[in-house]
Amino acid sequence: MPETIQLSVNNHALIVPAGSLVSTAVFLADQLAFRRSVTGEARAPLCGMGICFECRVTINGEAHARSCQIVCQEGMEIRTDE
Repeated sequence: MPETIQLSVNNHALIVPAGSLVSTAVFLADQLAFRRSVTGEARAPLCGMGICFECRVTINGEAHARSCQIVCQEGMEIRTDE
């Protein structure tokens, strides 16, 4: 297994350690808000175990993925609501 992988967060290239969670990659990309609530409030991971759904992002075009539950893969394209 490679030690690092390359992916993109909001169209910015990023290299992360292999085995990192998508939520970690988003934080490493300096994205503090993962999505916006219906009232426009910035939201970010809360529970870290997929229950709160605050960590939702779009991965490779598929919306509402729980980033705290998904391991990063080479070439992954991650989008937040920011």
